Amino acid sequence: MSEMVTFASNGGTADGYLAVPSSGSGPGVIVVQEWWGLVGHIKSVADRFAQAGFVALAPDFYHGTATTEPDDAMRLMMGLAMDQASKDLAGAAAYLSGLDAVEGPGIGAVGFCMGGSLALWSATVAENIQAAVGFYPAVPWERMDPTWPSYAGKSAMIHCSEEDGTSAAPGIQTAVSAIEGADGSVQVFDYPGTHHAFFNDDRPEVYAAAASAQAWDRTVAFLHEQLG
Repeated sequence: MSEMVTFASNGGTADGYLAVPSSGSGPGVIVVQEWWGLVGHIKSVADRFAQAGFVALAPDFYHGTATTEPDDAMRLMMGLAMDQASKDLAGAAAYLSGLDAVEGPGIGAVGFCMGGSLALWSATVAENIQAAVGFYPAVPWERMDPTWPSYAGKSAMIHCSEEDGTSAAPGIQTAVSAIEGADGSVQVFDYPGTHHAFFNDDRPEVYAAAASAQAWDRTVAFLHEQLG
């Protein structure tokens, strides 16, 4: 079952796409969009998580706006207010935690490109987000100013494309060092020969089927291990 829902976001509201497994319950996972917005691809990823046994919520971080044009997507990403994004992440986590359908000790977050950075950041803005997965995170950490010590006792996974510089890229190294320094755990995987956004099967020019399948299997296994 899937539907658009509205949830509280620190005094305001935000919308999101909610997908529930056929069993009716499962661990909660926030699915964080790419710079395009809450488009069909992200909704389909939320549906895939539901098929894998998770209650998945994909918040609309652009609050009603989406695009297929790279220039517009860049403007939307650069115009994203990080304080509001933080509120939306925390609100999404609280909403999932309050659903009867959600089981387990905490909430997970998975994101792609811009959303990869936001997903990793989410564990520092919401205490109940216990596990985060970032696919080729693309936003400089300076924009978010993460409180990395909040990762104590939490876990992360990062999937890196070759085009972005693999796990040797400075931004990835910063995240790994900071998470481990906070006594959190992090797993990092490189995917040789891949482009940025290799998971997006709506973009045949960059999509890599084998790498996408491997990253998906690792992500699902990791989240079930961490969340139930």
